[in-house]
Order: sequence, then structure tokens, then C-alpha cells
Amino acid sequence: VSGVAALWALAILGPAFARADDGSAAPASDAPTRPKIAFNRWQEDWSVLADPKLRTEPLDFLKYVPLSSTDPHSYLSLGLNVRERFESNDAPAFGVGDRKGDSYLLDRVQIHADLRPDSEWQLFVQLEDVRAPWKDVLTPVDENRVDLRQAFAAYVHEFADGVLKLRFGRQEMAFDLQRFVSVRDGPNVRQAYDALWADWELGMWRVIGFWSRPVQYRTEHAFDDFSRWKFQYGGARIETRDLGPGELSVYYSHFKQDDVQYLDAAGNESRDILDARYAGTLAGFDWDLEGMGQLGRVGDKDVHAWAIGARSGYTFGDEVWRPRLGLQVDAASGDTRPGNGTLGTFNPLFPNGYYFTLGGFTGYANLVHVKPSLTVRPLPTLSVMLALALQWRETVADAIYVQPDVPVAGTAGRPGSFTGMYEQLRADWLISANLSAAVEAVHFDAGQPIRRAGGHDGDYLGIELKLGF
Repeated sequence: VSGVAALWALAILGPAFARADDGSAAPASDAPTRPKIAFNRWQEDWSVLADPKLRTEPLDFLKYVPLSSTDPHSYLSLGLNVRERFESNDAPAFGVGDRKGDSYLLDRVQIHADLRPDSEWQLFVQLEDVRAPWKDVLTPVDENRVDLRQAFAAYVHEFADGVLKLRFGRQEMAFDLQRFVSVRDGPNVRQAYDALWADWELGMWRVIGFWSRPVQYRTEHAFDDFSRWKFQYGGARIETRDLGPGELSVYYSHFKQDDVQYLDAAGNESRDILDARYAGTLAGFDWDLEGMGQLGRVGDKDVHAWAIGARSGYTFGDEVWRPRLGLQVDAASGDTRPGNGTLGTFNPLFPNGYYFTLGGFTGYANLVHVKPSLTVRPLPTLSVMLALALQWRETVADAIYVQPDVPVAGTAGRPGSFTGMYEQLRADWLISANLSAAVEAVHFDAGQPIRRAGGHDGDYLGIELKLGF
């Protein structure tokens, strides 16, 4: 069954999935409630459906299959994700190199089984079929036909006033706003990692250690994805949720990949990375500040690279539509002196595809980015964001980059630091507890360095429907 057919067939059941308010009395505040569909499906806990009174939806017999008559935490849960997105982009990479415009469908279908033998152990398996009908140029992030998305075992145990959590196997992982380490939900194929993950939580503190081989995706055959020791990523992280009005995290990680190619370096890549982030809210204000430094080598060249990112805003909570004024500022280093013994181009690691826009016009390398925005909520389930962004190169010696870190041919070393500006309009609508929709439109006004390379302005339109069961 295609993703489109599955989505619309289940969308018909939307009124059953999201029960309307019939004016009945609200349940007591301490009463168990149904879990929401989570971004990470393995984090859902359906043990509350051990109470027959909470089995109110037509397919609850699939969400909670009891394995024990005495232990409500022993169960099997089945689930489904369907995402359909139509995209039209008239200027991939700004049209440089005879890149033609394209309109196509991104089709993602995932099914999973979540087995909980007891309250401490979990076995999670997720399969997917991801396709891009009508897309002219296919990349590894566009298609992944019938393959293993996730398959891991998890263990949770409470002792010594803390909680130990372990996961091992193929899994997804992400940090914070997913600027640099993400599940890559924007493109069609999300990023998974063959990894070992351990964390210890005690009060407001959390300590994490992880090591992984990022999964590489192929579409020639079913179940042909792989990972290898030539591509590794791991590290250690510490977090606290109680530092003034916000939370602080600091982590060290190591990135290793063989046989890479940059504009001014080639060979095996090894980067030692230090990242710090502080985020919080206070009296209507919100902020998220993050900085990352990278040292290491690519081939015979030393690496000295950095990036910073900041999102902040103020929400007028008592006003109609709860307007939020936002400001996003980002910067990432480029290679200032090609031909010397140092590479300054920042490696964005595993960025998501929607931190800037879904249009793919902006990569997190050799960048200065300033983006004011206005977000309003005409309805509790509808948000609309309008933004205007300005972009420059951190150094004209390096190229202009598009997502994730692809250099635009013919821009390195060309004069002109201003790369352009874009206008963005995005609307997100939560139709029901299981169904959501989004529309995003972007117009990018290309600067002179892009035009000198043979590029031009770009327009992007994305229309998305997403269902989770």
C-alpha cells in the first residue's frame, strides 16, 4: 500500500483518533492519560491501556497487546508513521551547473513493534519504505526501499536514587535543537546510528556516553543499509536543568570519517569537538544559545573550525493570537586561506533539514545568518511564521554552501560576501492527535557571488501531511 493511500485511509478515521470535547467532566489531574504520538516513537508508554476504561479508540487492541495478566508493563505495541510531502524547487543549488527545477513527492512509511517484557526491558524494531516518485535526481537522503530503520534493546533500572538507561543497536539520537546532531527529519530518509548509548540521571543532572557508526543508506536492494568502522561518531555529555532560569549542556565528541573531500583538503578526517549550550525561558522571553569548536586533521591539514547559533524571542502571552517576535543568528567558519596547512571549513556533522528552511538553500558552513521572524497562533492548533533572513559568507575565500554542506560550484574565492536574502512563510496545523499538516514557501534572492557563478533566484514550496498511529 502506498504512503498516500495509507495516509488518506487512516485520515478518514481522524475524528475517531481525536475525540471531540463533549462537555463531560474532565478526569482527575492524577488520573492516567493516553500518551501522545511522540517524535521518537520508542519513547511512548502505552501501559496505561491496561485499564480497559482508557481503551477508547478503534485500534487500541493494536496499541496494547498484554503479555501478562498480572504485570501491566508487559505488553506489545504496534505503530505506524506516514509522511507525504509534495515539494517544488525551481532552483536546486541556485541552478548552478545546469541544475534544473523539479517537482516531486516524498513518500515515507514506517511500521514498528515495541515489545516490553517488563518495566525495565524494551525491544524496539522499526521498518521503513521511503521513496521519491517523480524526483529527477535521487540522493541517499531521498529513497530507502524496504529496510531496517531501527532495531535496539533498551534497559532502564532505578538504583542509588538515580536512573540508569542503556540502549544498544540501531537507533536514532539527537541533541537539543538538532543543529549539529539530529535524526535528519527534514529530508525523506532520517539518520540512524548503530550505537551504544548510556546515561545516568540523578535529580537535575544527567551524564551521557555514546559511541556510534552512522548508518549509510543504499537503494539497490531491500535491507542493504550498512555502517562501518571507517565512519564513527561518539563522545560524552553532561547536562543540568537547574542553572538559573535555564538548562546547560556541555559535551565532547569525536568525529572520524575516511576518504573525504573538501575544497582545500582531502583524505581521512578526524575532528575533536567541544560544544556548549544554554537554553531557557523567563517572563515571556525564550532563548537557545549554542557554540561548537572543532580541532583535528583532514589528510595532511590541521582543522580549526567553529560555529555559533542563537534563537531567541518574546511571546506576548496575553494578546490575541499570542504573537512571538523572534531573532535567529548563526555563524560558521570557512577556510580563510586556501593552500596553507589549515582547513577552516566547519563540518556541521549531522544537521537536520529544517533548522534554516526546507528549501535547502542554506548550509551550516562559511555562513553568517540573521533572521528576524513573527509567529502567530490564530487557533490553538495552528501556528503561522513569517521570516526575513539575510546571509553573508564568513570569508569570501571559501564557497557558498547549500544543505547540508555542499559547496556551490564557482563561488569559492569570488568577490562579494553578501550571498542573498530569503523570505519564508510556514504554517503548521495539528488537525487531530494523530494527523498534522504543514505548508512552507521560501523565496531566495540570490546575491552577486551566486549570479557570477551562473545561479539565480530560487523558489521552494512544500506541502506536508503527517500521520502517526
